[in-house]
Formats: sequence, structure tokens, C-alpha cells
Amino acid sequence: MFETFYFLLGVVNSLLLISIFLLVRYAKAAQVAVAGKVYLALAIPAVIGIVLAQQQQKPTQYTIFLRIFLAFLMLEGIYDFVLKVSFRENWKLLTPYLMLYWSMNYGFIVMTWKHSKLQGGILLDLFIIQIIANIRSHTKEKK
Repeated sequence: MFETFYFLLGVVNSLLLISIFLLVRYAKAAQVAVAGKVYLALAIPAVIGIVLAQQQQKPTQYTIFLRIFLAFLMLEGIYDFVLKVSFRENWKLLTPYLMLYWSMNYGFIVMTWKHSKLQGGILLDLFIIQIIANIRSHTKEKK
């Protein structure tokens, strides 16, 4: 049961990030902001996941990776909605963001993979799509 919850949280995380990356490229800033706020709401199921993992005495790696996910969401929220800084051009701000981003995705893929190779493969495929969508959102079209 918990493993399915964790997997579904990883799927929703990936799908929302893919959507946000594509919205950055193809939509208005207001739509990106709404999607960003919806994305930050994933903190609620992440906290629930931490509680469930501890109640069900799941391996501590689940709690660690969910906390990394929460830290990523908090940093994203602080950068985008509180400070409203353009952190992607400042390596001192970007480095911790990227480290949490990669760690969070790693945690979703690896912990899910340990439970189900099929589900882990799905999350790996979604992560690859995330990377493609992210690259696409940051490249300019040639005319």
C-alpha cells in the first residue's frame, strides 16, 4: 500500500514538472504560476507519506527521500513565490536547487525500482521526459 502511494506521488511529481516545463515554453506566466502553486501543494501528500512510512516502519530511505522532496518544494517556493528571484542565472542559488532536484528524482526512481521494476521503469521514463521538457523550455527556437 505505502509503496503504491510513493509511486503515485512520484508519478504526479513528474507529470506536474513536465507540465510546468512545457508551460514555461508555450503558455503565459500566469498559467505557470498556477501550475507552480499546484506543484507546491504536493508538500501535503509528502508529509502524509513521511507519517505513513514511520507508522508502517518502512526503510528510513523513504523518509529521507520524502524529506529531500519537501526541501526541494520549500526551496522552490521560497525562490519563486517569496523572494521572486531569478535563481537560474546565479550558480550559488542554482546549485542547491539542482542538487535537491536530482536527489529527489533519484529517490523516487530508486526506491520505487526496489519494490517494482515496472514502476521504477515508468518513473525513469518520466524523468527522461522531464529532462527533455526542461531542455525544450530553456532553448530558443531558430527562425
